[in-house]
Amino acid sequence: MNRWIRAGLPLALFLVIAWFLLKGLDRNPREIPSPLINKPAPSEVLEVLDVLDVQSQALRVKDLKGQVWLLNVWGSWCSGCQVEHPLLNRLAAERLLPIVGLAWKDAPAQSRDWLSRLGNPYATVLMDLQGKAAIEWGVYGAPETFLIDKDNNVRFKHVGPLTADIIDKQLRPMIEQLKH
Repeated sequence: MNRWIRAGLPLALFLVIAWFLLKGLDRNPREIPSPLINKPAPSEVLEVLDVLDVQSQALRVKDLKGQVWLLNVWGSWCSGCQVEHPLLNRLAAERLLPIVGLAWKDAPAQSRDWLSRLGNPYATVLMDLQGKAAIEWGVYGAPETFLIDKDNNVRFKHVGPLTADIIDKQLRPMIEQLKH
């Protein structure tokens, strides 16, 4: 019997590992769970990018309390950010909610140039030169988008470029629900 156990143990171990690997195949890699969902948004004070010769200032998340808003993490170096940018411009033109940009590890001059070339959908652009705020938000990479409710609780996180389908089928219904 001892011989059967030794012979069957590797097979049993292989079957267990194979089951876990197969179980992981049915998951969407864009749906990375965030520990911030339904919890207060990080309150890091960040410098605001001065756009169009407006003086920069500090902005706190608590300054946005009372309104539903989006935080979009982006960088001028990010190819996925260029893909989603026209959609953000369209969403901003609708004035459905303020979109706050978080320029992640991006030089201010490059951020300004990028926004002047591609359009600025952001009500405010925050600078995260060192990446500390991105760590607080649990950012894996740019672009990432967060939906924050009136009480400054994170309600939704999307990793990767937004698509029209995600905006229409996921974000819009949540925004409408949170605004009322």
